[in-house]
Amino acid sequence: MKRLRDILTVVLLALGMLLPATVRAGNTVDVKEIVFGHIGDSYEWHITTWGETHVTIPLPVIVHSPATGWHAFLSSRLEENGGSYEGFSIAPAGSKYEGKLVEHDAVGNETRPLDISITKVTLALLINSALLLVIILSVAHWYRKHPQGSAAPGGFIGFMEMFIMMVNDDIIKSCVGPKYRKFAPYLLTAFFFIFINNVMGLIPFFPGGVNVTGNIAVTMVLAICTFLAVNIFGTKTYWRDIFWPDVPWWLKVPVPMMPFIEFFGIFTKPFALMIRLFANMLAGHMAMLVLTCLIFISASMGPALNGTLTVASVLFNIFMNALELLVAFIQAYVFTMLSAVFIGLAQEEHKEEAVK
Repeated sequence: MKRLRDILTVVLLALGMLLPATVRAGNTVDVKEIVFGHIGDSYEWHITTWGETHVTIPLPVIVHSPATGWHAFLSSRLEENGGSYEGFSIAPAGSKYEGKLVEHDAVGNETRPLDISITKVTLALLINSALLLVIILSVAHWYRKHPQGSAAPGGFIGFMEMFIMMVNDDIIKSCVGPKYRKFAPYLLTAFFFIFINNVMGLIPFFPGGVNVTGNIAVTMVLAICTFLAVNIFGTKTYWRDIFWPDVPWWLKVPVPMMPFIEFFGIFTKPFALMIRLFANMLAGHMAMLVLTCLIFISASMGPALNGTLTVASVLFNIFMNALELLVAFIQAYVFTMLSAVFIGLAQEEHKEEAVK
C-alpha cells in the first residue's frame, strides 16, 4: 500500500510540474501556482472564489524594521495600496525571499525585517491547538466529575479513553520502559497534536485545509522537543555509550571514530523525525491537488476526455483521501513511537547498576 502511494505521488508530482508549461493558453489553470499556493504559507487565508470575488481573511502583519521600528497592519492594506504599504511589500517570484514580506534599503536591495506576523499556517496552528485543548479538557472534566470506579464512559469520552490508552500502553509504555510515566504527557501531546493537525489538513474547507505538518518549521520544533527530552533526561550510561562506547579500543583511540559517529547520531535521529513527517504530509497534499487540477486542465480537451479524466480524478481523490486519513494516523503513530524508542534508549542502564 505504501509503495503504491509513493509511486502515485511521484507520477502525479511529475505530471503537475509538466502540465503548467503546456496549458497556459486561454482560460487555463496554473497547476504549479495552485499546488504551491495551497501548501505554502501566506499573509492571508484564501477561502474560496465566488465568480470574480475572492473570499479571503486578511491576517495581521507584525514586523520590525531596523530603520522605522515596529509596524502592525492587516495584510489587506498591501492589496489596497498596490502591493506596498508603509515601505513593505511581498517579494515577487524569483526573489530570494519569494512570498515573504520585504523592504528596500537605500541602495534598493531587498531586506527582511523581523517578521512575527500571524500567517495562514500560524492561525491554523492556533485553531488546531485550541481544538486539541477543548477535546482533552472535556475528557479531563468528565473524569473529574466521575470518581474512580464509576461506570465506564461511553460515546466520545469512551472513544478518547480507548485512543489514549492505546497510545499509552502500546507505544509509550512498551517503548520507553519502566520510567514511561515521566515522558507520557509529552508523547501523548505530540501524538494527538500531530494527528489533529494531519486530519484538519484533509478537511477541504475553513478552518481546515492548511497543511500544518507539511511545514518544515512545525516538524522541526517537534523534533527539537524530542531531541531535548532524549538528551536532557539521558542517563549516565547513555552518555558513556556515546563518548566511550563498548567497542574495541582501536575504534576509540587515537582516532575517536566511534565516539564521533555516536555523537553525530544524536542529531541525525531528530533530523530523520523532522523530514519523515514533513515529506509524507507534503507529498500527500501535493498529489491530491494535482489530481483535482486534472479536472480543470482537461476542460478544453473535449467532453469525452474531460469526462473520463473527471471521473478518474474523483475516484483517485477518494482513494487518496482515504489513504491520507490512514497516513495521518500512521505518521502520528510513527513519530510518537520513534520518539519513545529514542527516549527509552536514553534511559537504559548497565545490568550491574540495575541489579544494585
